[in-house]
Amino acid sequence: MNHGEWMVVVIVGMVLAARIYRDKCGLGGSRMNRRDRFDTPRQRFADTQADDAENQRLREEVRALKDRIAVLERIATDSSTHLDREIEALRDRPSSPERL
Repeated sequence: MNHGEWMVVVIVGMVLAARIYRDKCGLGGSRMNRRDRFDTPRQRFADTQADDAENQRLREEVRALKDRIAVLERIATDSSTHLDREIEALRDRPSSPERL
């Protein structure tokens, strides 16, 4: 290989290394990411709606778990006689379908 061919190999190697570095570090510049290139706006909107529904479901689940923790904390810190009454009241309470 002569000097000119080596320079071509070095330049191609530098371009490839820079491209790999840019892709690994997320330095894509003004190019769209892979999701934006392949999804239509309608698909992105549907994904957003699904995410919103999932977020709402998770918020409700967290709220229910916080309520259960509050009841358990109250039971754990009350006196034993009051604890017996509280346990019986919880047993008598109808179970909700959302309980885990």
